Amino acid sequence: MPSKLACLGHSEASPPQPTAQGRLQPEGRMLKGQLPNAGQDLVPHPGSLPTNGCQGPEKSPVPPLSLPEGIGNEDPQAKAKPFTPKPPTRPRLERALSLDEKAWRRRRFRTSHEDLATPSGTSPSRGSLQDEAPQPPTHTGSPPCLSTSLQEIPTSRRAQGSTGGGPSSWGHCISGMISTSLDLLHRDGASAGSTTRLPAVDQKAASNPPWTANSTGKSRLQSRLFRAHSSLGPGRPPSPLACDAKPSFSLLAPIRAKDVRSRSYLEGSLLASGALMGADELARYFPDRSMALFVATWNMQGQKELPPNLDELLLPAEADYAQDLYVIGVQEGCSDRREWEVRLQETLGPRYVTLYSTAHGALYMSVLIRRDLIWFCSEVESSTVTTRIVSHIKTKGALGVSFTFFGTSFLFITSHFTSGDGKVSERLLDYSRTVQGLALPRSVPDTSPYRSDAADVTTRFDGVFWFGDFNFRLNGGRVAVEAILKQDLGEKVSALLQHDQLTQEMKKGSIFKGFQEPDIHFLPSYKFDIGKDSYDTTSKQRTPSYTDRVVYRSRHKGDICPVKYSSCPGIKTSDHRPVYGLFRVKVRPGRDNIPLAAGKFDRELYLIGIKRRISKEIQQQQAPKDQHSSTICTVS
Repeated sequence: MPSKLACLGHSEASPPQPTAQGRLQPEGRMLKGQLPNAGQDLVPHPGSLPTNGCQGPEKSPVPPLSLPEGIGNEDPQAKAKPFTPKPPTRPRLERALSLDEKAWRRRRFRTSHEDLATPSGTSPSRGSLQDEAPQPPTHTGSPPCLSTSLQEIPTSRRAQGSTGGGPSSWGHCISGMISTSLDLLHRDGASAGSTTRLPAVDQKAASNPPWTANSTGKSRLQSRLFRAHSSLGPGRPPSPLACDAKPSFSLLAPIRAKDVRSRSYLEGSLLASGALMGADELARYFPDRSMALFVATWNMQGQKELPPNLDELLLPAEADYAQDLYVIGVQEGCSDRREWEVRLQETLGPRYVTLYSTAHGALYMSVLIRRDLIWFCSEVESSTVTTRIVSHIKTKGALGVSFTFFGTSFLFITSHFTSGDGKVSERLLDYSRTVQGLALPRSVPDTSPYRSDAADVTTRFDGVFWFGDFNFRLNGGRVAVEAILKQDLGEKVSALLQHDQLTQEMKKGSIFKGFQEPDIHFLPSYKFDIGKDSYDTTSKQRTPSYTDRVVYRSRHKGDICPVKYSSCPGIKTSDHRPVYGLFRVKVRPGRDNIPLAAGKFDRELYLIGIKRRISKEIQQQQAPKDQHSSTICTVS
């Protein structure tokens, strides 16, 4: 402790004046007949505390002790009544928040041994203030901030229950109160007029005063006070004066009791600011009210073999961070749908859960979300449409999934339209059947019913993403398209889109009304030879085309912003290349008086995905050992 902090009294305080009876005024709390001599050092009584050179009693953050005034200097041992210092009164509950705001509970409480250490750096003996033998008073041995009145307390006024250690128990008491006051003043000394108070002490600590406990009990009390509010959230960095032990801070923000009393997390208030899916919770997770969304479509061509790695699809190199929500639609899916879903869960890992997965024939859709966001989703609903004449053959059609996230409603549609170079009208008919046939939403209310159209499902949601194998082709034939493909990438993409059937129909307004598509900067995703980068070399010589697309529609202008739109040329197990889009979507606060998913997810799929990751990690660690292991051949 620096020497300038040894005395914390105010410099303007004048020393107390003795009265005619030889007793100080009540402010100094001096005993009768114990007026100090300014020219000599004070001679301490047995068990009293040594001085440190503080001249006269000064105002201290330590509360003055109430001493009986009837005790004189004739026979203090005989007339003095037993005196037990009282612990600090238990603070009111309202003080907890103010102390928390000052980061008091993360501060390190000094131990009595540290308080009594000499400025020269020598460590005091354990369990006592100084040696038992009386020593001449010095200017370096007194506890900081002790006035003369406190130093001259007779031995008879110590707690009678203290044994074995002489003045150590009294020293522990005074040191505990003084050190906490020093820390408070050191923390808040810069603010003028601030009132210094003792730290909060719980009821158990008040019933067992620190001066009657040994060093182990005292350390346990200090540890309990320090760890009372260690979970203070990421916005409160640890104090530079914190204890030497490694602190553990939780990412969970503390929850006030009055907030818990004011609402129910499952039913909640109808006000947006007080609901589970309201503005307060939204600001905690998305301060900018913008979430990251991944949407992908892939025609698997019914192949049983899956790619050995899906990182290129789900975790593209262009994205520095993983997305908040993943929606993957598949057409002509593999025969083992469960294996496909396990692979998705395995790739994204334990930080994500499968919120919903469904299928319609060979159409699959999976929705994965960050595990800490599942509480803010409504119940997930789905609907299907079959566009083939023979309805039991479900290779062509549409599958829709909808839910509300906070206060923003989403609709995801994956479709497989009619194939064929010249069947544009059939594909337009597939689109019309889909927007009229999808019966969504059902039980989850529409966020803006006055803007909805009963004949168009895409008008009933705030954000709509439609992706799939739309089968729109490039006009002009194979020869003309191959000639364009020989040009530079930037030139040939714009030239190819001039022949794109979907672009032409969207400009006419005959399909995807109100939808937009991100700018295309990749080559046609259809049709490749399996396992190769060459387009169809079979006898059919199909024209390369942009059949796999992702389009979006927003009820509020500017709510959806495309970030990346590309394909995955490294995945070659099908004649189609997967196409994905990264988006930033604005999310609005909502109300929790809607059917909530309440954290529901596919638990079995989650556990299988974790086990897969663990087993693969073990195999990867074992592979180098097997390669470097020596082989011993024995000849019999």
